[in-house]
Amino acid sequence: MNPITRRFIAISVALMTGCTPVPQSEPAARALAMADTLPPMRSFASARPPGPSRANATIAQDFLDLSFRMESGRPITVMTRFDGPISVRVTGAVPSSLVPDLRSLLGRLRSEAGIDIFLTGAPDASITIEAVPRDELQRAVPRAACFVVPRISSWEEFKAVRRTTQVDWTTLERRDRAAVFVPADVAPQEVRDCLHEEIAQALGPLNDLYRLPDSVFNDDNIHAVLTGFDMLVLRAYYADEFHNGMTRGEVAARLPAILARLNPAGQTGPAAPYNNTTRTWIDAMETALSSSASPNRRRQAAQEAINLAQTFRWEGVRNGFAHYAYGRLQVDNDPELALASFQQAQNAYGRSQQTQIHAAHVAVQIAAFALAAGDAQSVLQIVDDAIPVASAHQNAALLATLMMFHAEALEMTGRYSEAEAVRLDSLAWARYGFGSDSNVRARQREIAGLNPTK
Repeated sequence: MNPITRRFIAISVALMTGCTPVPQSEPAARALAMADTLPPMRSFASARPPGPSRANATIAQDFLDLSFRMESGRPITVMTRFDGPISVRVTGAVPSSLVPDLRSLLGRLRSEAGIDIFLTGAPDASITIEAVPRDELQRAVPRAACFVVPRISSWEEFKAVRRTTQVDWTTLERRDRAAVFVPADVAPQEVRDCLHEEIAQALGPLNDLYRLPDSVFNDDNIHAVLTGFDMLVLRAYYADEFHNGMTRGEVAARLPAILARLNPAGQTGPAAPYNNTTRTWIDAMETALSSSASPNRRRQAAQEAINLAQTFRWEGVRNGFAHYAYGRLQVDNDPELALASFQQAQNAYGRSQQTQIHAAHVAVQIAAFALAAGDAQSVLQIVDDAIPVASAHQNAALLATLMMFHAEALEMTGRYSEAEAVRLDSLAWARYGFGSDSNVRARQREIAGLNPTK
């Protein structure tokens, strides 16, 4: 396969759906009636997240590994980037949410990353974003929800050259054109998330690193929008000291001074020990997250990833993600083992402020078990901690799901008017996070079905 930067469907779906650990019963008619008339969709205003909290020496190593290697492991011999102002155009079957979310993103890139980037209608734009029906996109690249390729400006052009070296990032000497392909008929949040990740890679680094706790440049797809770390990386990528054609060694020599200027707070504190992710762990996780492997093989692969993380003494994101994946794969096979694995993931993620959003994802799974057990107070405690985190990280699908659990727990304790208000608000966020009315109702039914009082 050509080296295409991808957002894997298996991962993104795993993090946004399937929170049910036990067989469902039919929800009460009252909950279904709430879903029949959905409130107007809510969406997030543009936000400026905090900057990275790790030392610049650690960030420098991350920058080099992101910039000089592909996700496949293939080396990139020289740095490439756009020169001068960068224009962006939109074409195809454009959903209504795309342009507003794009404008917000471009505004952040200008203000936080210092990149001269703007929206245009000109056909010779630096970056073309084309919205393509999901089925057509997946027929061309089956495992990708969205992707970015160099040297082209249209879907038709991509289909003509996709098996040639023209779309090989490792052959670039500079970046003049790139095309980002997003699905035209999915939830607004999925389109937005694709814009953030793929435009970032069109502009800068092409690799993903599982070790990163605070970045969209991570195949766990926990972060939905570009973080403060990501904006620092992009700002450094377009620093005046860098230019097209520089080798890794040349970039490494200039990078410390650039980071010291751009992120003076990162000059304090020692660098974390370098402990890169092994190919065997990545292969195990890819198997665990793959829909093509058998359920038993996927569970085995997730256990292999857990064992490897323990062998290498990895704590935090990699250990947590392996336990999280294993728990999800055990839900229908061994619920008790699934819950234990989710708790292990929560312990791994709960040790750092950098992994609060990761812990919020796991909270959905643990809340599902608590709701099914009729433990309303535990559900309330779990979601009360996680809801502000989901909101701060602008993940509407996660936020809506947590709020639906909140509503069910409130109803179980007899606080019916509060439950109704929370449920209504959750549905407004769900329209952005899950898209179609049928998807929103399905998620509501799924969670209501866990409530043993219904």
